[in-house]
Amino acid sequence: MALGRSYSVALVGLNGYIVEVEADIGQTLPAFIILGLPDASLNEAKERIRSAAQNSGIPLSRRKITANLIPASLPKRGSGFDLAIAMAALLASNDVRSTGRTVFIAELGLDGRLRPVRGVLPAVMAAVRAGFPDVVVAKSNAAEAGLVPGARVQGYSTLARLAFDFGADPQDLALGFEPEPEDDDAETGPERTSAMPPDMRDVSGQSDARRALEVAAAGAHHLLLMGPPGAGKTMLAERLPGLLPDLGDTEAMEVTAIHSLCALTSASVQLLRRPPYENPHHTATSAAIIGGGSGLPRPGAASRAHRGVLFLDEAPEYERRVLDALRQPLESGELVIHRSAGTAAYPARFQLVMAANPCPCGKASGKGVDCTCTPTMRRRYLSRMSGPLLDRVDIQLEVERVSLADFGQPVSEEETATIAERVAAARQCQLGRLMPFGLETNAQVPGRLLRGALRLGPATTRILDHALERGVLTARGYDRVLRLAWTVADLAGRDLPGADEIGQALGLRQAAAPA
Repeated sequence: MALGRSYSVALVGLNGYIVEVEADIGQTLPAFIILGLPDASLNEAKERIRSAAQNSGIPLSRRKITANLIPASLPKRGSGFDLAIAMAALLASNDVRSTGRTVFIAELGLDGRLRPVRGVLPAVMAAVRAGFPDVVVAKSNAAEAGLVPGARVQGYSTLARLAFDFGADPQDLALGFEPEPEDDDAETGPERTSAMPPDMRDVSGQSDARRALEVAAAGAHHLLLMGPPGAGKTMLAERLPGLLPDLGDTEAMEVTAIHSLCALTSASVQLLRRPPYENPHHTATSAAIIGGGSGLPRPGAASRAHRGVLFLDEAPEYERRVLDALRQPLESGELVIHRSAGTAAYPARFQLVMAANPCPCGKASGKGVDCTCTPTMRRRYLSRMSGPLLDRVDIQLEVERVSLADFGQPVSEEETATIAERVAAARQCQLGRLMPFGLETNAQVPGRLLRGALRLGPATTRILDHALERGVLTARGYDRVLRLAWTVADLAGRDLPGADEIGQALGLRQAAAPA
């Protein structure tokens, strides 16, 4: 009886756990058994591994092979365990020497080729954190795995070449086989070149909306734009990511890890530095927005928009339960999804931007003389955005229809780069003020801090106190107006918000309160 051992990584959400792979060769009839809660794709690894080893010149033993993935109580899914199981089986039959503490993450093709898998970046991060810096991946995953600081990554194209480097007899190996070159430029070719990024100069008029967008970008505030069709709500939302500053190293690593898990990047060679932008269709399900699916939950649009913008166009057309499911991540910045197969946690600190018409026909703005909707239809339409959800949206702005005077004027508004400079300066002010508290933006400031170290005088907050007493604002809304006021002051270069900033913030908060 012989026993071989190797290591791989199991991902549960973005959290990775080292998995010890044991392979035992028994003295009974030929068989291949995988233990340790494998899913269907992992159970299929038996045939892939046998064929890959045979075509690489190092066939597996004809005896019974039992592969055990430890810890057995942890669910394992995906084809990323193929290589680790193969190396453990080859080690058990003395075809290769000891692999030590090397972690193997790759899928095997029937021809012995190492194929890339999803989630390599978070898997390698978990391996390094656990004290396993030596990692072997498919060659096309090597650049992405190399983004992790401290990782010693080796990329291979074939199982034969890997076995040779680990001491297999070169006379038996199919070393002459080389896979066809992969199209590494598939994601960067001319057909994939992005067009000119949206610029704020494309927006005609809408001075109030442009100002609201700048405040939202400066303080990472959530935003509701309500107005008639064609007023420019979608144009404004599409230009918000361009106003946001580049992501720092830690933030970029988080975002790239999520996109790696979702297979949204191919052979990444650098971290994603720009804030992501997600714009799901209004027919999207709760699982598509929040995350879920069969087996262990997968991330949804809210997690893919982490550190970026989640734009819900035609927000009242979404199912109400889908919108209400966003209330928890808006407060905590994290999504914890429970399913029968396990629990997964994904970061989801995004800026929510919603766009809505004032009524189903969209003509109720202004005097609304052309609107054909009854009051009941309007209430039913807008009630899909529940009060608790809207209470978490800092800026609620009514976008007016563009007039002929605005539309006919030559383009002379500020461009995105100019506004982005002011936003970056305001972010620096916030960072200097909030860093001692472990915070980054005004949108993250808790109420205890607003009423503690950042408390404003009663003369400054008099109008806000009056609104709270009359029931115009909730306690949560009170805090959110204060956060807005701090952002307005940061954009103006003031050390403290005054009564004017409080008034501006209250106006941004109440401008589009649904009837």
